[in-house]
Amino acid sequence: MSAVPAYAVGALCITGGFTGYLRTRSLPSLIAGIGVGVLYIWSAEQIKRGAPNGIEGALGASALLLMSSLPRVTKGPVPIVLALTSASAGAYYGKTLYDLRNLA
Repeated sequence: MSAVPAYAVGALCITGGFTGYLRTRSLPSLIAGIGVGVLYIWSAEQIKRGAPNGIEGALGASALLLMSSLPRVTKGPVPIVLALTSASAGAYYGKTLYDLRNLA
C-alpha cells in the first residue's frame, strides 16, 4: 500500500484551493481545497507510518471530493479532473482496504 496517491491528490487539492481563491476570490474554494488536501496529507502520513485510519481517511477524502465534484462536472475541465482523480484514488484505497480486511 502506498501513500503516494494521497500525497499527490492532497497537494493538488491545496494548490487548486489557492488557485481558485486567487482567480475568483472564492473563499469556499480556498477552505474546501485546503480542508480536503490536509485530510489527504494527514492520511498519507498515517499510511506511511503504518498508523491506524490512514486508508480510511484517504477513502473518506476521496468520497468527499468526488461528491462535491460530480454536480459540477458539466461546468468545465477542472471538475472533471477532480472527479476522475478522486474516483481513481477512492478505487485504489477502497480496494486496498477491502484486501486488508479480507486478509484478517
